[in-house]
Amino acid sequence: MRVPLSWLREYVDLPATETGRDVQTRLIAAGLEVETVEQLGAGLKGPLVVGQVLTIEELTEFKKPIRYCTVDVGEANGTGEPQEIICGARNFAVGDKVVVALPGAVLPGDFQIAERKTYGRMSRGMICSGDELGMGDDGTHGIIVLPPEIEIGIDAAELLELHDEVLDIAVTPDRGYCLSLRGVAREAATAYGLPLRDPALLDVPAPNSYGYPVKVADPVGCDRFTARTVVGLDPEARSPIWLRRRLQKAGMRPISLAVDVTNYVMLELGQPLHAYDRTRVQGAIGVRRAEPGEKITTLDGAQRVLDAEDLVITDDRGPIGLAGVMGGANTEIADSVTDPETGEVRGTTEVVIEAAHFDAIAIARTARRHKLSSEASRRFERGVDPQAAAAAAQRTVDLLVLLAGGTAEAGVTEIIAPSAPRTVTMRADHPDRVAGVSYGRETVVRRLQEVGCDVYGQDELTVTVPSWRPDLAHPNDLAEEVIRLEGYENLPSTLPQPPSGRGLTARQRLHRRVGRALAGSGYVEAPNYPFIAEQVFDQLGLAADDPNRTVVRLVNPLSDEEPAMRTTLLPGLLGALRRNDGRGSHDLALFETGLVFHPAGEAGTTVVLPVDRRPTDEEIARLNAPLPRQPRHVAVVLAGAREQAGWWGKERPADWADAVEAARTVAREAGAELIVRQGQYGPWHPGRCAQLAVVADGTEQVVGYAGELHPRVVKALHLPARTCAMELNLDTVERASAGALRAPRISTFPVATQDVALVVAQDVPAAEVERALREGAGELLEDIRLFDVFTGEQIGEGRKSLAYALRFRAADRTLTVEEASAARDTAVALAAERTGAVLRGA
Repeated sequence: MRVPLSWLREYVDLPATETGRDVQTRLIAAGLEVETVEQLGAGLKGPLVVGQVLTIEELTEFKKPIRYCTVDVGEANGTGEPQEIICGARNFAVGDKVVVALPGAVLPGDFQIAERKTYGRMSRGMICSGDELGMGDDGTHGIIVLPPEIEIGIDAAELLELHDEVLDIAVTPDRGYCLSLRGVAREAATAYGLPLRDPALLDVPAPNSYGYPVKVADPVGCDRFTARTVVGLDPEARSPIWLRRRLQKAGMRPISLAVDVTNYVMLELGQPLHAYDRTRVQGAIGVRRAEPGEKITTLDGAQRVLDAEDLVITDDRGPIGLAGVMGGANTEIADSVTDPETGEVRGTTEVVIEAAHFDAIAIARTARRHKLSSEASRRFERGVDPQAAAAAAQRTVDLLVLLAGGTAEAGVTEIIAPSAPRTVTMRADHPDRVAGVSYGRETVVRRLQEVGCDVYGQDELTVTVPSWRPDLAHPNDLAEEVIRLEGYENLPSTLPQPPSGRGLTARQRLHRRVGRALAGSGYVEAPNYPFIAEQVFDQLGLAADDPNRTVVRLVNPLSDEEPAMRTTLLPGLLGALRRNDGRGSHDLALFETGLVFHPAGEAGTTVVLPVDRRPTDEEIARLNAPLPRQPRHVAVVLAGAREQAGWWGKERPADWADAVEAARTVAREAGAELIVRQGQYGPWHPGRCAQLAVVADGTEQVVGYAGELHPRVVKALHLPARTCAMELNLDTVERASAGALRAPRISTFPVATQDVALVVAQDVPAAEVERALREGAGELLEDIRLFDVFTGEQIGEGRKSLAYALRFRAADRTLTVEEASAARDTAVALAAERTGAVLRGA
């Protein structure tokens, strides 16, 4: 919400010396999020005056149309002579009043105006557009043409209110009343301890039976509807400068007088309004739910198919507007058009003004369903004051009568569904107990009254909540109002005193170690949102019956395109890799640790836990039962060069082995032994995929896969060629841990090294041979390393030679050659038994 300070001062007598920054500080202390204070006209310096175009000479000898103009600026130039100005715009004519920047003026962006020769003529100034003055979009993108009654030579900066300060407030969902000048002024008045001039306090005529006919078929969706009629509007009437400038400062584009007035009143009072061309409405106005399949063309020109839950405004023909969201094109206020033959100006001369109160949830769902967020829907979603409808309609009528020469018809339609004021019962010391501060009953009552509440009672307070605060529903809500107005900064800061021995859990420490280890290996952490689109599983090549395709779907997703919770980390990481590659970063290594979500066996409803005692184990179990399983995974993705080129040599591209090594890094940090064997799954290339497993809870369990992605997946997701990835179930890896990591004992005795070359079938994984050698060598084996793989005619077709270096060492003695050889022979024998290995050369 953009709030011009000059407009705010109309409702609160702020001290004249208060700047936008001062007001920002006060409002932030009161709990509003004032993000910025924009200084309008900060770089603007005069002379900037009003001039009248006297002559226009078209210069046709140039590539683009150029006009040589003379402009009367009165005595502003010191001579009284017309000012010669070159201009390329074409939306003005002789006799028009325009804004002229004379030599010496400085426009926003440090654009200095001086006399200069251009297009063969001397130009002494500049005829200005709204964009050039920093005024924002006025819909024309051309020269500002002022009303003819404006006096020549006066200061245009003052006329157009170019110097001002605008507070930009991020309004949270519970502060919907602050989407209006009235709401922000109420907060400012409270913050400064000043009275508020409430713009909604108007004399409103009582409803009668001869207003415009309205029928509300759904009083739950629309509990209040006010209709007023104004006739005799001048179709040539334009919004005055002050009205247009206030809309522009608030971030809205001026359109036409009737529409500008409704937008102005919405900004002022927070009540969205809509104006219908009465001549285009057929019969009574109605409010009902849409029929499935009904269609409407909204003001943005889009034809929309309605849902049975949509609340619509209708006439005898059918829907003429999406209630609380956007009006229909068939009753739109008509632009004024001049008849070329008669010169008569035609346009809307009769309007019906709608000021209604709609159900917040219904409007929010309609806006989201049609992907149509509007200024009106933003306000209805957050809560609009239902009792402001009549005042907003009256304010609109008054402005149309004043500015467009219209006449308000005597008929007033007001349909109200019966409702009682909302009351909340609260102990007078409840805010004291919440904040840990002794405020006292008098302070509590005074602060609640400043909010707009009526308060009765002594120790037990009965609080009647004001109509503009639908968020005040519980005692804690009222306590929050007292605390924020008394000042969050005045709350005592008391640090908790944890008992000794507490800190991060073993699981938390593991997660941090894994993150540090991967970062130390050159990976960059890239956290992602946990939402995915289900079609990504097709792009990843998952089988139709893959468990990862069973997802938890959200009822109210942030984006309809990603309505499900992730079951794998890869979609988010690969999306981050794709974005970075598209922006010129081609050598990438990213990682993420995060939760994935798998549905529970049976869907259920969570229980509401008590707050006056500790929940029982059974209550906690019932709370957790319907929740999805949420194991923590770790994943990496790689593309481009893993090692950069330099004086030391050529670059090395990332490959499947790097992905496997990342998995080994994670396993080492967890103290688990990782089993790596050839595998095949979903997005990975079948010939370059490793299956990763650990022994946990006494059984071998597959925990993930690593390797190069399949070319089809790379193409479907628009990834760099030869992209590699790894994903592990970190929780299962943690369960496979051997316990706390122990520092290795360094033996002082020498090592005995034995090399062995084994010939096996081509399809035997090297990891299986290594596992057999390691088990057969026993406790004397310190390390084993595969240092050569050889295939060729000497070995035989369909076979390969694997050469391993075995390091033996004893903790208490120097090994003899016989002991080392015996351990090697035992290892070879077990490898031969399990894998069919044969000593090369034997």
